[in-house]
Amino acid sequence: MDIFLSTQVSIPIMQIALLLGLSTLALIFGRIKLALLINYCFTLYWGYVSNLSAFSEASLKLDTFSFIYLGFGLAIVMVALVGFFYYRD
Repeated sequence: MDIFLSTQVSIPIMQIALLLGLSTLALIFGRIKLALLINYCFTLYWGYVSNLSAFSEASLKLDTFSFIYLGFGLAIVMVALVGFFYYRD
């Protein structure tokens, strides 16, 4: 449990501003599902890609479960994108 309390994750302010801008635009245009997908993609990126070195330095072993979890996360993004293209009113 100490690793979760002692790990510091850094997120650049420009990425936070980009997330805020994209989410706001999506919500202004009434695209709630797109705004949720944008937030999910940023969270997935920050959790796995952007701060991967912080987890490696903390001697946290990235095992098979982590990569399976990342794979399911990417699969969710793909299913959502396919759902956007096949949506009918």
